[in-house]
This record gives sequence, C-alpha cells and structure tokens, in this order.
Amino acid sequence: MAKKPKILNNKIFLYLTEFFAGMSVMAVELGASRLLAPYFSSSQIVWTIIIGTIMIAMALGNIYGGRSADKNPDPGKLYTRMLIAAVWIAAIPVVGKYIILGISALLIFSVNSNFLIIAAFAACMVIFVFPLFLLGTVTPSLAKYSVGNLEESGKVVGTLGAFNTIGSIIGTFVPTFVTIPAVGTSVTFLIFAGILLALAVAYFVSARGKKGIPNMGKAAAALLCYLLCCGLGYSDSFAFWETNLTYEGESVYNYLQVKEDDRSVILSTNVLFGVQSIYMKEQGLTGMYYDYAMAAPLMVEEKAPQDCRVLILGMGTGTYATQCRKYYGDMDIQGVEIDEKITALSREYFHLPEDVPVTTYDGRAFLNAVDEKYDVIMVDAYQDITIPFQMSSVEFFNLVKQHLAEGGVMVVNMNMRGSGEGNINQYLADTISSVFGEVWTVEVPGTTNRELFASDNQNMIDSFHEGRAVLEDANLYDMMERAAFALTKYEQGDYLLTDDKAPVELLGMRVIDELIGNEVAYYKRIYEEKGIQGLLEAF
Repeated sequence: MAKKPKILNNKIFLYLTEFFAGMSVMAVELGASRLLAPYFSSSQIVWTIIIGTIMIAMALGNIYGGRSADKNPDPGKLYTRMLIAAVWIAAIPVVGKYIILGISALLIFSVNSNFLIIAAFAACMVIFVFPLFLLGTVTPSLAKYSVGNLEESGKVVGTLGAFNTIGSIIGTFVPTFVTIPAVGTSVTFLIFAGILLALAVAYFVSARGKKGIPNMGKAAAALLCYLLCCGLGYSDSFAFWETNLTYEGESVYNYLQVKEDDRSVILSTNVLFGVQSIYMKEQGLTGMYYDYAMAAPLMVEEKAPQDCRVLILGMGTGTYATQCRKYYGDMDIQGVEIDEKITALSREYFHLPEDVPVTTYDGRAFLNAVDEKYDVIMVDAYQDITIPFQMSSVEFFNLVKQHLAEGGVMVVNMNMRGSGEGNINQYLADTISSVFGEVWTVEVPGTTNRELFASDNQNMIDSFHEGRAVLEDANLYDMMERAAFALTKYEQGDYLLTDDKAPVELLGMRVIDELIGNEVAYYKRIYEEKGIQGLLEAF
C-alpha cells in the first residue's frame, strides 16, 4: 500500500475538508436560489425544488462515497471528485443562465401545466445535482480515512459531523449577507469553487511523486479550467441579451434591473416578465395599475385627497407616491419597503422625493410595530408568483383595518388575474370581503392586474364620484372617468386565506400556467404545423 501523504498524517486537514465541503454545499444551495429566482421567482415552491433536488444529490453521494471508500480507500479518489465538483461549480456562472433558458424554451412547447415546477426542477437536476452528488461523497469517505480503530470511531465521526455542521452554518450566512450583496451570485459560485479547488490542489501537492497517487496533471488541468471560468463567468448579467440596461444588480432579497428609454424608467425584479415600478419622465400617468389606484384618496369620506395620510406597503421605487404627490399635492406619505437597495434606486433613478420617508421593514411587521392610523393604505407587495402569505390572510387584512382611520380605504394591487373558480384573486377578494363591508374591483385593461378597493364606509363610491367631479387636471379626470365606468361591486364567496392555510404559491402557479399558455398558444400551433423551421421563420 502506498504511504499516506504527509498532509493526512494530521486529521486537521480532513476536518477542514469536511468543514469547507459543508460550507460549499450551503453556498451552492443559496446561489441556486439566486440563479433561479430571476427566471422562476423565489417562491416557496422554487425553494422546495432546490432543497429537494439537493437532498437527493447528497443522499446518493453519501451512498456512493461510502461504498467507494470501502472498495478503494484511496484519498486521491475523493480529492479528484472535489476537483471535478469545483470546476463544475465554477462553470455555473458561465453556462447556467443559458441552460435555464434552453430548458425553459424546450419545455414551454411541451408542458401544459405546472411549467414553473417542471422547468425549475429540470434546471436544478441538470445544473446542481452532479456537483452536489460529488460533495455528498465527502463525509463517508473522510470517515473511512479518519477512523484508525473502532475505539475512536464515534469520536472521529462526531467531530467530522460537527465540522460539517459548523461549515454549513457559516455557508448559510456568508453568501446571504456578505458575498451575494457585495459581489453577486456569479462571483459567489467562483469563490466557493476556488475553496474546494484549493483543498484538492493542496492534497495533490502533498501527494506528488508517490506511487499510486494521482499526479499534478489533474490539479493543473482543473486550475486551468477554473481560471477560464473566472474569465468568462464574472458577470452580473442575468438578462444577457439586454444591451442597454441602466442598472443591473442584486440585493439580499432581489435581482434588480433598471431599464430606461425616452419616456420612462422601469424597475423589474424578474428577467422574463413583470414591471415592479415605473417613473414617467414627463411625470404623467403611467398607463398601468397605479393610475386606477389613484381613485383611493377620492374614496375617503369628507376629506380632500391632499389632506389624506397615505401608507404604502411595498413601496418599490415610489411610483404611487410620486403620482399622488403630483396630482393631489403635498400629501403625507409613508412608505414601507423590505429591500433597502430598491429604496436607494428610488432616490437615484426614480426621483422619489427626499421628504417621503421609507422604512426598511416587512409590511406586516411594520403594522404590528406602529399605532398610527392612515386614510389610505396601499398594499402592493405581490410580485408575480411571489405572494407573501403573511400579507394575504384574514389576520393581515384585519391588521390593516385596525390602522385605517374612520372612513379610510385600503387599495390592493392583485397582479395575477386568473380565470375559473377558486383562482388566486378570488381567494384574495373573498378574504378581504370577510374583513371589510365594502369591496369594489376594477380590471386594468391590457394587463393581468386588478385593483381592489375596500372600506367599512358604505359611502366610499359616492365619495369617489363627488371627488372626481371636481378634479381640475384633465388627464386625471379622464382616468377617473374610466375607473368609475369599470368599477364593480364584489360579491363575496367562500374562499379564505388564513395564517394557518394560505396556499398562495400553488394558486399563483395556476395563473402563471394560464398566462404562459395564452402567450405561447400561437407559437405552439406553428410548431405543431411546421416544426422548428416554422418557429425560426416566425421569429
């Protein structure tokens, strides 16, 4: 048997291998969520898929690692697997985004339901399962190499487990609070790939020249591939096809993209769809749901809009606040936004007035922390499928109601208008109707948005008609005329969301499937009739 490399004579190196392997697994898991979120959202469903596939990979790796170590207890085999895992992880920033879009393009024409689930699962399987399978072999392999006799086996295995757990804990916090906000997802993958590579190279340097132990060629080749990935993969761009972005970056919570043209500045937190905020350079109406939400201050009884106190939960970059200030005067507006980087963008690119305060907090937690009352509370915290369940329940809307002044109005932007019985908007509207006496809705033409207005004031619509009749701005007057024509009193049903049961992700998934189906129906027909060539000609 070949002599053990000097670096393995002290178990510290093996423990460090366990520590950094555990750290890297968690870092890759968190990186996976950030890689997928701009395309598939960051909902609980996507997190479930990520965790599930990674657990599958780790379980299979544990089985294979143990059997391999029993069959051939050569540490070189393990560190070779770590070399491969390191190169694979380093390659994720280079090719991961293209794989995601390629898988989505293939599935979108063949999957009729649960598209996001299937596409996210397929992407996870292709991109992340293999390297994490390889890292899953670390623990059983190290146990084999570390245990010298049965008398110390419990101590050694326990110590390995402790190092793995501590590494996993640190690997959870460092990407979230340090590397991803500071240098982005791509560099985070490269950092942890580099750590794994360094461990493997250290082993091979120690083992060089010994019979039966892999030579430095493997390490040199892996290092070359890693450096190549560093050169090609250092990119913050998730929307790699865009060439004119004003800003693209990441925060603790979101992928952030700012796009600008001659008329407007737009914030998106999803690569493929969705506009979260917009600023009109001519400071006119947006043509979006914000315009319809302008009806809310007019619904407050016996109070002029300019005298209303407004709270916006889900401030974004302040589109609604900016419009209220423009059309209704110097209103008292308070914003709540969980992502402080979005607030920073609002000041830099979207001209949010400095005298509009924004609190960095979760919307529901903010309501629990303050005793203030407001005339208008706007709830605009729903992004594509990512609907926070804690801001969609009976308990939440009761909390909103407690913070409304007498005659106050809540306006909610529901951005996924579904069809059929029991869709997400029906659940939300029924839940709100169980809390408020008056609920009215309006569909926003040309979008999937629906605005909902709720109050315990039975005269809210009369107040609205009285208020809009005396509007002086012609554009706002015309807009409110359209809103008045489209307003419909909501008839309450029996669908409720509670803190205990709020399946908002699954309900949202149904709407996403419907929206995707409607969007690609035309191209599906072309594909069925003319195949790939027909699609290429259509584009």
